[in-house]
Amino acid sequence: MQAVLAAVSFFRDVLPVLQNHCQECHRPGQMAPMPLRTYEETRPWAKAIREQVRARKMPPWPADPCCGHFSNDRSLSASEIETLVNWADSGAAKGDSRDAPAEKTWPKGWNLASHDLELAMPRAFELPASGAVEYQYFPVPTGFKEDRWIQAVEVRPGNRSVVHHIVVYIREPGSTWTGGPTKADILTVYAPGSTPDSWPEGMAKLVKAGSDLVFEIHYAPSGKPASDRTSIALVFAKKPPEKRVLTLQLNNDHFLIPAGERDFRVTAWGSIPNDALLLSVFPHMHLRGKSFLFVLNDAKNSFQTVLNVHNYDFFWQLSYRFQTPIPIAKGTRLECSATFDNSPNNPRNPDPTADVTYGQQSWEEMMIGFFDVAVDVKIGKPEFFTRQ
Repeated sequence: MQAVLAAVSFFRDVLPVLQNHCQECHRPGQMAPMPLRTYEETRPWAKAIREQVRARKMPPWPADPCCGHFSNDRSLSASEIETLVNWADSGAAKGDSRDAPAEKTWPKGWNLASHDLELAMPRAFELPASGAVEYQYFPVPTGFKEDRWIQAVEVRPGNRSVVHHIVVYIREPGSTWTGGPTKADILTVYAPGSTPDSWPEGMAKLVKAGSDLVFEIHYAPSGKPASDRTSIALVFAKKPPEKRVLTLQLNNDHFLIPAGERDFRVTAWGSIPNDALLLSVFPHMHLRGKSFLFVLNDAKNSFQTVLNVHNYDFFWQLSYRFQTPIPIAKGTRLECSATFDNSPNNPRNPDPTADVTYGQQSWEEMMIGFFDVAVDVKIGKPEFFTRQ
């Protein structure tokens, strides 16, 4: 057994796993706390890596494998976990650098390999050291002289330590909306752990000529004054798509989670008004969030669980993109069910002695299920909600 363990080396066995599953976040300027690109960077963390992958906490992928197949599944296979565990257990050998795979080249500051346009907030926003900061809205002109189809998009916070989440809305020409509730389509959503949005070939988001992007940003002061100037990168579709992508949401903002309650359930549902393809789902809660379920319920009362996140983590909020888009017929109900832990057993609970209601701040709670659908290319958000 020892001979098998001793054969595991960093360059030949471990580095390929890190490149494929870890370096997306574990490199300078990204969300993880330490880089894992070289032997020198990785060796001090060998035992910690072993424990995290054994517990399947890293890479973060809390979706239950019972339900749904996802194109962005970053979880490790059993053999990859065994490789990392054996490497740590056998002394974390360096091995021969000639066995290393080619160095993976990452774009500077971004996860998109390339992009066509980069836009930023007109100026930096200055945050106080403490206190609640109301949602901020920053209109960013696109300058588009013609309609553009967006194939992929990535949001980059200027200061990740103070950005709670970002919703980027498409404000079409003629609209004067500057904040608050809106029927505008969403281009993308960012939360801690988010990766770029990229839609399947032949499907894209429409940003009309003359549109602005409005960044809705929720800031969370970190204990010292800070500054943020968030930016966004866009990839244009190479040709007009066959389907238009819309981002929709289900939410429940009328609930009260009793103090000390360990397993409080909140639900929301909506009937899909027209035929569509379900592309992805994205659950959003705050620090008391425990689990989240997306279920399709068709006209025959037949239930299909498409996502079960049984260990929700506020600090790793992910969009789950289906490997194969799911056809949903008009009239199908999309049902969301979330549970919250407002007890002292939740180490992230801001105050287990307080009843909790819906609110914008992280010590309050939210229950939102975002989801992307693909529809006929001529259908916008208002038309989609007009039942045929």
